[in-house]
Amino acid sequence: SVKDRAAAAITRDAEAKRQQNVASLSRSLRDALLGKDRKAIEAAAGKTIAEIFADHGEPYFREGERRVIARLLGDGAKILATGGGAYVNDETRARIQHDGVSVWLKAPLPLLMKRVMKRQDRPLLKTGDPEAVMRGLIEKRYPIYAHADVAVESRDVQHGQMVNDVIRALAQWEG
Repeated sequence: SVKDRAAAAITRDAEAKRQQNVASLSRSLRDALLGKDRKAIEAAAGKTIAEIFADHGEPYFREGERRVIARLLGDGAKILATGGGAYVNDETRARIQHDGVSVWLKAPLPLLMKRVMKRQDRPLLKTGDPEAVMRGLIEKRYPIYAHADVAVESRDVQHGQMVNDVIRALAQWEG
């Protein structure tokens, strides 16, 4: 009947729109650079993060980070990959929760160490025992990260596989 064909067309249109949205999200996630806020923070300060830490200390850096993230969130829809300390700030976390959807990529210590030791520009880890520092950060931060809207277990897999895990988790999110 005409009514059945119309209902089928609406269903196909809705499914096509959903698939477009998922494809768009997937492209955005694939294009998102880890630490996207890093570039904005460094551009605003005219220094690298390591230089900011060395010249002014962590509290100064965190305040600048908070302001940059607030500006980026105010600029409209986007995917913003923040550094590990950003979400710990009460004001930043509240802003993210108000203006967006937070996703925690929860990684175990060995995986985190494998990732962070590839780079030499981690000011908090420039110590004699970076693993002990990371363990302390995990103890302090993971209970706060647990407030994220969505948590996804991070794995040592291709970037695209993690993107798909995030997309699946967001599709199941009831927020």
